[in-house]
Amino acid sequence: MTGRARPRKRSITIAGHRTSLSLEQAFWDALAAYARQDGVSIDRLLTEIDEARESNLSSAARVYVLERLRGEAGRKVTPPLADS
Repeated sequence: MTGRARPRKRSITIAGHRTSLSLEQAFWDALAAYARQDGVSIDRLLTEIDEARESNLSSAARVYVLERLRGEAGRKVTPPLADS
């Protein structure tokens, strides 16, 4: 496993509360880029993700990045077909 594939824990502030979040470096890099594009801090972006999430925050952040990447590629995010 490369260093970029290992989760890295960072301290963040969400809605005024300190917490920690573990994500792989590629996801931290993507979140930082999206925060810059949106003109907000990473903490503010993660607060928005937290407010809309339906799963744990790490998973929600990864899905957020995936959806933005797919949106940039012009593809609709669709779930895989279930096995019948």
